[in-house]
Amino acid sequence: MNIGKIQESVLKRSVFRQLKTKRKEVLSGAEPGEDCAILSFPPDEELLVSSSAAVKTGHDAVLYGIHTAVNNIAACGGRPAAIWLTVLLPPEAEEENLKALMKQADQICAGMDIQIAGGHTEVTSAVKRAVVSATAAGTVSPGQGIRTSGLYPGAELVVTKWIGLEGTAVAAQEKEQELLGRFPAYLVEEAKGFDRYLSVLPDASAALKADTGKGICAMTDVSEGGIFGAFWKMGESSGVGLEIDLKKIPIRQETVEICNHLDLNPYELISGGSLLIAADDGYALAESLEKEGIPAAVVGRATAGNDRIVWNGEEKRFLGPVRMDEIHKLI
Repeated sequence: MNIGKIQESVLKRSVFRQLKTKRKEVLSGAEPGEDCAILSFPPDEELLVSSSAAVKTGHDAVLYGIHTAVNNIAACGGRPAAIWLTVLLPPEAEEENLKALMKQADQICAGMDIQIAGGHTEVTSAVKRAVVSATAAGTVSPGQGIRTSGLYPGAELVVTKWIGLEGTAVAAQEKEQELLGRFPAYLVEEAKGFDRYLSVLPDASAALKADTGKGICAMTDVSEGGIFGAFWKMGESSGVGLEIDLKKIPIRQETVEICNHLDLNPYELISGGSLLIAADDGYALAESLEKEGIPAAVVGRATAGNDRIVWNGEEKRFLGPVRMDEIHKLI
């Protein structure tokens, strides 16, 4: 396709016609000639907005980019309604590539009942593969938004599902042939399929549903920087210390095997699909999540002071900020 803004005829047949999902909150948007979307939310709701760029580029960029933005809304206790996509394509891209990408984007959003309300699509020599950034919007009831910085001493930390899901899926896709030379095909296929767990909407919804008496005070999705990054972010933003039991952090065996082979630290590996929740009664919360079909484990607690400690049996280490996600060793 030609460099520059996508032609209107291409937009109509390969972008707008692929967008089927509608929400009553989106009054207008994602239409020819419209530069702004008009949204209407109930007067007693607060607006949440979050942006993200896909860690992985190419055809799956929309999968990772959309889920990252939406997960941020969910982790704040919000209800996502709309999303905006910026799609940058290389000059060698064909119109069929754009059509497939937008169709995939709408299918992902339909699965979460979210409308693509607008965005920008352009062909540029600045990229070699399709690159997607996403901005999501949603609402939360006044005073009900949950911050990452709400952690206080004594609160217990709960991790949903398993860490490293997103990173394992990306690694299995990027290094598939190498991994097939080391592991059985079923293990690699299972790891590639971990992207089916990327949404934390069910995790957050179940946690909030079960919140009565559990005292949820903070939440964050476990994204870039992995679980160690999420621990540090929550502890640092809240100004508290942490004590974490490494052996209690839930991790799939496929992640362990693939990370060992590729020399990746799974605890600093992008972990979209997992939610870190702080609550007064973490064990009761974990039990409630399990009853809703969401695996969950208590992995530690917040403490007074600033020391953030990770215990591995008798071995003690101090947690620091994650400088670079392990996935960048592969991408």
